[in-house]
Amino acid sequence: MTTTRTLSARTDHSPETTSGETFTVTAAPAQAGLRADRFLAEAIGGLSRSRVKALIAAGAATRDGKPLRDASEAVRPGSTYALAMPAAAPALPVAQDIPLTILFEDVDLIVLDKPAGLVVHPAPGNQDGTLVNALLAHAGEDLPGIGGEKRPGIVHRLDKDTSGVMVVAKTERALRVLSETFANRDLEREYLALVWGVPNPPAGEIEGPIGRHPADRKRMAVVQKGGKPALTRYRTERAWDAACALLRCRLATGRTHQIRVHLSEINHPLVGDPVYLRRVPAAARGLPEAVRNALLAFPRQALHAESLAFRHPVTGQPLSFSVPPPADFVALTTLLSGNAE
Repeated sequence: MTTTRTLSARTDHSPETTSGETFTVTAAPAQAGLRADRFLAEAIGGLSRSRVKALIAAGAATRDGKPLRDASEAVRPGSTYALAMPAAAPALPVAQDIPLTILFEDVDLIVLDKPAGLVVHPAPGNQDGTLVNALLAHAGEDLPGIGGEKRPGIVHRLDKDTSGVMVVAKTERALRVLSETFANRDLEREYLALVWGVPNPPAGEIEGPIGRHPADRKRMAVVQKGGKPALTRYRTERAWDAACALLRCRLATGRTHQIRVHLSEINHPLVGDPVYLRRVPAAARGLPEAVRNALLAFPRQALHAESLAFRHPVTGQPLSFSVPPPADFVALTTLLSGNAE
């Protein structure tokens, strides 16, 4: 069933969009000349301009009862515009009952502790068994739909073998605001990284543009041309002689594999990193054989997203979450500490 909601073009508090509704709004003189897609996105709220543009192209919009086909058309004051929100289609990924550790949940978002080994989104080679599959089963019919599908909105990603705090949007409005929050770096997040060797100085910044590796397209690298600016701040939390160090890292930017690439660039790659640890590090030679072998055999990068703080995308309430590293990560630091005693 389709319902109709009439809006004021001057309203400051836009409603949440709901699939199956038709929104109507009459343009005021102040809106004259705006692009139609921008006008509708701002008037309705909860939708990005690109999403409104796609709906217009699909024939979901009218102006004074006649089809509106051109998203860039200038708004005519006094005209009544309508936009029909189609019912959310079933998500392409299937729902799968995979256990999740939920830290916080409301109608707009989910914050969770992602375990190492869990892929975030279906992709070639990982078509199911992902976080998205798990979230579809967890949220079920509570997902209003994003982009015309019943699916969660992935705001940011953690690599498959990185553990820690993640936030996922449940509504289109939350996805848009959270995406802007991450893009503007209007949040705080910290990672724990166990690296080979001990950085000198013990705290500092690593800056270097990151792009695709020129010889290996599956890897990222600090590049001279074509990369995106990247800045990582780090502080040494603990060091075990010259062999290893536990670093606390903060991202000033958010590039693919940023921490892994930057730490490798300064010759302190992550313990266990299958991509950026290319040989046995010299720092390993001073460790007892059993400890050295355990660290070299660690099957994933020793990286954990420990904390995340941001403002709620709808209420503006400050939210902050922190989770300890998983057992396998702790076992490595315990092993190093036992060796140092």
